[in-house]
Amino acid sequence: MDLKKLLSLGIVLFFMVSCKKDTTPMFLILQGEAQGSTYSIKYIANKKIVSKNQIDSILQAFDLSLSTYRKDSKISKINSGDSTVIVDDFFIETFNASHQIYKETNGFFDPTIGVLVNAYGFGPSHQRIKINQNQIDSLLRYVGFNKVKLNPNKTITKLYPETYFDFNAIAQGYSVDVVSEFLKSKGIANGIVEIGGELCGFGTNTIDNKNWIVGIDDPMQKPGERTLIAKINIKNLGMATSGNYRKVETDAISGEKYVHTINPKTGKPQRGNVLSATVLASTCKMADGYATSFMVLDINKGILFAQKHPDLYVLLVYTDENNKVQQYKSENFNKLKI
Repeated sequence: MDLKKLLSLGIVLFFMVSCKKDTTPMFLILQGEAQGSTYSIKYIANKKIVSKNQIDSILQAFDLSLSTYRKDSKISKINSGDSTVIVDDFFIETFNASHQIYKETNGFFDPTIGVLVNAYGFGPSHQRIKINQNQIDSLLRYVGFNKVKLNPNKTITKLYPETYFDFNAIAQGYSVDVVSEFLKSKGIANGIVEIGGELCGFGTNTIDNKNWIVGIDDPMQKPGERTLIAKINIKNLGMATSGNYRKVETDAISGEKYVHTINPKTGKPQRGNVLSATVLASTCKMADGYATSFMVLDINKGILFAQKHPDLYVLLVYTDENNKVQQYKSENFNKLKI
């Protein structure tokens, strides 16, 4: 064989080996900070397709629309009384999804509860005022998703200027959907996105030839512990968990504890018997909104709601009349367990 043919053969073999190496799928991971928490993304590809800067840019644009912790966001400007703000697709999608859950839960899910969220110290200022029943009744005047309107020109009308939007009970889940859709738009077919504990698994774990597996935290675990009450496999589902054990404010004088889930009907922090609610749905935004709703509904109404919505996968952890911890699992949730 002459030198020219030998070199040609070497080039062909090198090209074939290089191509084979480039087409080997692998896990690619992106991690960072967002929304006062962290995010973690794992996807399967043969090379890096998306960058951390791209994800950070998307989440920053998301916050500029929906974060009450940014004074320059659209939602903050609307909350401060600016009726000329033209809302974007992030806001519109969140508004419409919230309205759907508001109607389905008969108002137990209501993102206009922001005035009370702030009063109890769970808003951006983290300053709680000493609030009595008269003040609660006064603030409840401004609560109600039926008192706000999304106009055809993409502005928001509020019946009361004091009405304060707080989409935190659904926005984080929606941000997971937004990032997941971005990954898919780049040709990524298999991945899992987690932001602040809410997540979405799309496609499958093709490397290990199985669905994505996630764990659900035990709401009774002690600080510093990590115990699970269930492991499930998911495919093309969003998952969110809400629990009063996650965020509690304590009055410095009285020592009284205030949980972060506020009942929009009573205007008071919910002190029901539901400890945590885990919901899986076709999108993470809906899972997030429904999980919050289950924290406000009492356990009997919650179970009835779950039974009427077979499209939801539901796990409720609650205390019974004897103060013993119990679990309710919807029929389809049991099918996800491993």
